[in-house]
Amino acid sequence: MSERLLRVDMHVHTRASSDSLTEPDAILEAMAARGIDRVVITDHDRLDAALRLAARAPDRVIAGEEVRTAEGPDLIGIFLTEPIARGTPLRQACEQILAQGGVVYAPHPFDVRRRGAGERLDAVIDLIDVVEAHNARTWAAGVNERGEAWARARGKLLGAGSDGHTAGEIGTAYVEVPPFTHDRESFLAALRAGRIGARGVSSPVVAAYSTYAKVRKMLPGAGNREEE
Repeated sequence: MSERLLRVDMHVHTRASSDSLTEPDAILEAMAARGIDRVVITDHDRLDAALRLAARAPDRVIAGEEVRTAEGPDLIGIFLTEPIARGTPLRQACEQILAQGGVVYAPHPFDVRRRGAGERLDAVIDLIDVVEAHNARTWAAGVNERGEAWARARGKLLGAGSDGHTAGEIGTAYVEVPPFTHDRESFLAALRAGRIGARGVSSPVVAAYSTYAKVRKMLPGAGNREEE
């Protein structure tokens, strides 16, 4: 009997991100309901909540961070143990991820609405491990396809994720890979043997939710999002 492939949503946010209100428990519940085996938590410019959830559910959660680099584009580090500071130059951010034994993941590379790095990735192509070939929050026609073609032309591994800022988005997009241990080399080997398992697209309504989350957190008495 062949080994069951694991479904991994490689791009998920918790309420630790400025534009999400999703509780960690809601993520775990959504995973169970939708048959998602692993998620990578990729909160904006912080790692602490991801580390806490990974400690709670080590077989289901991988700690990562989506950092805004000095040049503007977003970059994701996977299997991080230390945060990458917002505003770190792109090449330096890649190097810091690799120094931790992490995976350098380029999200939504050609989605200019959401700070995709685009052709600027060519300057750090030697440091990029994986490119997000499908992001469920990329709505413009042909943008995901352009990113996938760019990655394939450069021999890069392909990733996929919901970019979920709500529990309802989790599992909209994911990769299917053989079982792996939670470390860089095992995960990269799994991606080489895997495939994109779902290429769903979230409703554009979720963008309004993210705006609402940002505004709500700015209201007096809303509390500090740094507190988990």
